[in-house]
Amino acid sequence: MPKLISVDEALAKILADVEPVGAEAVALHDARGRVLAADLAAKLTQPPFDASAMDGYAVRAVDIAAAPARLAVIGEAAAGQGFAGTLGQGQAVRIFTGAPVPEGADAVVMQEAAREADGAVTVLEASPPGAHIRRCGYDFREGDTMLPAGATLNARQIMLAAAMNHGALRVRRRPVVAVLAAGDELAEPGAELRAGQIVSSVPAGLSAAVAAWGGSANCLAIARDTRGSLAAAISAASDADLLVTIGGASVGAHDLVRGALEAVGARFEVMRVAMRPGKPLMAGRLGGQRVLTLPGNPVAALVCARLFLKPLLDRMLGCVSNDAVDEAPLAVAVAANGARQHYMRARRERGAVTPLADQDSSLVSVFAAADCLIVRPPYAAALDAGNTVPVIPLDF
Repeated sequence: MPKLISVDEALAKILADVEPVGAEAVALHDARGRVLAADLAAKLTQPPFDASAMDGYAVRAVDIAAAPARLAVIGEAAAGQGFAGTLGQGQAVRIFTGAPVPEGADAVVMQEAAREADGAVTVLEASPPGAHIRRCGYDFREGDTMLPAGATLNARQIMLAAAMNHGALRVRRRPVVAVLAAGDELAEPGAELRAGQIVSSVPAGLSAAVAAWGGSANCLAIARDTRGSLAAAISAASDADLLVTIGGASVGAHDLVRGALEAVGARFEVMRVAMRPGKPLMAGRLGGQRVLTLPGNPVAALVCARLFLKPLLDRMLGCVSNDAVDEAPLAVAVAANGARQHYMRARRERGAVTPLADQDSSLVSVFAAADCLIVRPPYAAALDAGNTVPVIPLDF
């Protein structure tokens, strides 16, 4: 039987030589959550001209240095409709927010500091040169790289891309993840269960996680415990970037997934991992396709997905990973750990983290109530409340 390897060693093997998937163009309005395939540079300068930051009057600062000062109002500048002339000595132009500052003006006086009557304005306060003017290029300039390759686009960044005058973006295509559950005991959610059957719950949760992590899940029909059924399902997944199987990969007489995969050429670099839950994890390749076999136990499957599938998708997307482990103080004491790295389901409340009472890895209800995993290294000593522990968010 293959020896257990550490989580870090398993992850290094799984991520070895992973290249980003190809790119595609998407409309700006469809880009939320997508990963930029290349640096994004501004196609224009913003603002493209000196613009007024206030409603008020465009003036020459020298003309109002000895305020109050009376100036002739010679025109108006509004957003989208600038003043065509040049401002001269003793003159002002009524101006509105966003309008181009007229030639000759070097300051804007807020309307609250001015009184207009009979074609003239009395400026009540002096303003220095540059007052209330947003200079050309104040935000960014044409050619400036404003968003890096690998950025996962959020609403703020999409707004920036729009301001940079991009209507479409080059992003990484979503890696296709074929999800295959195997086992005679499994039934689809919503089906009438026969005696001895259980609901196949992992594919639904895994598909949602894949979508949250930037991939596109293709849930295959449940494979039965025969080599023919498994071979047909594996063949149906051949176009996917990644095949993720659930269950049937242990060493029992009915655990046929490994043999079915190896029969069509799969080779595994990871066979068993020193972790709980999730020891039966396997990972390898089938030609150019990555293969990840998750335990059939629902919680173990999703914990393994968080630890190994998410970083694998990050690497396929070429995205900047934000997978740093947090730290939090324990709200209660925890016992010493054994030989395998333990991922305890837990909740964070009032700044501290509490492991949930029952850590049985079959309890989907407990996993649903958790919002993080406490990481307990192999042979970690018992800890009292208040000690800090590593914490992995369950944010999917």
